[in-house]
Amino acid sequence: MKLKFLGAAGEVTGSCLLVESDGVRFLVDCGMFQGGRDAAPKNRRAYARELGPLDFVLLTHAHIDHCGLLPRFAWPRHGSGLPAIYCTKPTADLVPVMLADSAFVQSRSVTRPGRRRSAATEAPLYTIDEVRRLATRLNAVPYGVEFRPSPQVSVRLHNAGHIIGAACAEIRLVDGGRRRTLLVSGDLGENSALIVRDRSPPPAADVLVVESTYGDRNHRSLADTETELVDVMRDVLQERRGNVIVPAFALGRAQEFVVLLYRLAMAGRIRVPLVFIDSPLARQAAEVTFAHLDAIDDEAAEFHRAERSRKLPFALRYTESVEDSMFLNSIRGGAVIIAASGMCEAGRVRHHLRHNLPRRECAVMFTGFQAAGTLGRRIVDGARGVQLFGEQVPVNASVHTLGGLSAHAGQDSLMQWLREVPRKPRAVFINHGEPLAAHTLSARLARELKWSPTIAEPEADYEA
Repeated sequence: MKLKFLGAAGEVTGSCLLVESDGVRFLVDCGMFQGGRDAAPKNRRAYARELGPLDFVLLTHAHIDHCGLLPRFAWPRHGSGLPAIYCTKPTADLVPVMLADSAFVQSRSVTRPGRRRSAATEAPLYTIDEVRRLATRLNAVPYGVEFRPSPQVSVRLHNAGHIIGAACAEIRLVDGGRRRTLLVSGDLGENSALIVRDRSPPPAADVLVVESTYGDRNHRSLADTETELVDVMRDVLQERRGNVIVPAFALGRAQEFVVLLYRLAMAGRIRVPLVFIDSPLARQAAEVTFAHLDAIDDEAAEFHRAERSRKLPFALRYTESVEDSMFLNSIRGGAVIIAASGMCEAGRVRHHLRHNLPRRECAVMFTGFQAAGTLGRRIVDGARGVQLFGEQVPVNASVHTLGGLSAHAGQDSLMQWLREVPRKPRAVFINHGEPLAAHTLSARLARELKWSPTIAEPEADYEA
């Protein structure tokens, strides 16, 4: 079995794994790179890469760093046919929404006449028409049901507990005339997630590929996270009378954060007058999420019922138009504004940061991983000022990171999942993590489980 990590090796975005075995070639994920100045040229190179004939594609979930380059399969290349793409039903419903938003964002970045071109402002990689065409290639399968994407391969998708529809892929194939099992973790979630049901235990595997986003540290407990959130909300909204700006990923994190606010408000621990979700994509993601009640936990379902019956303990508004979004910048205090993007690299949140970062009465609350090179990472790391829309904006607002809300498992939780693997794999590969995280997890695996992991290198070929 041959593995080639075309992304998410030494970093946390661009997930794309090429697998070859006994005449079968397929991908697991085909994601965009995000964060830093080199993301745009890396995406352009990845999108143009000739992969050769592929039998199929497996997609673990709908986050853009896992699905964002799928439209490359909207049209055949060099005479090769279009591979079918297999994923869960929630993922199949979410992918067209996420990719349509990606195409729109790219179209907004096209260089205007007379302006200097850069890698970030070249023609879009794909259009909304290509997204629609790509959507016809999606094949939805339930968790735990075996299917055959090709005659030599059978697959089961298991709940990864990360976001709605996220899956680990159990792949059984023929390798050197023998049946072997490859298990790809995708992104693993904590079992305390606020939206999705707890992840499934892993099956046995001969070859294991595991993510390591938080391989070097643990998250705060949900109880501690709630206490910190309550303290910040009281301080900012009631004492300082400012706003709380929450950069959040439109899929997953935005829904989780508002469910957490609901939980705390219903318990009488916070009073939140106004909550705005300033992201059309987050609204669409919420619609898809709560359409799959069988995949969400009881508290999320309770929130959904309260929202539909207009019995929420706070005013919740989704903003659609640019004008509605701009109006939020006139609100001087008492508002929680949840806006994309989660790492502050694009989207409406940058406008809210521009208006609220200089104000000492306000706060910025991060709820997820901030990749190296992103604006969010610079703010979290203590920058005194940041560049926004060509001007230097001082960071006077307080900055908070809620460590217990990550959709990714922390180190102990990763180890718990790995200990549940029924037998020792013959080969283990660590990907989807920055170098310190990957090496720290590798050392713990070697020390506690006596495994000998390989830390995936970008573009390297591995025999497993």
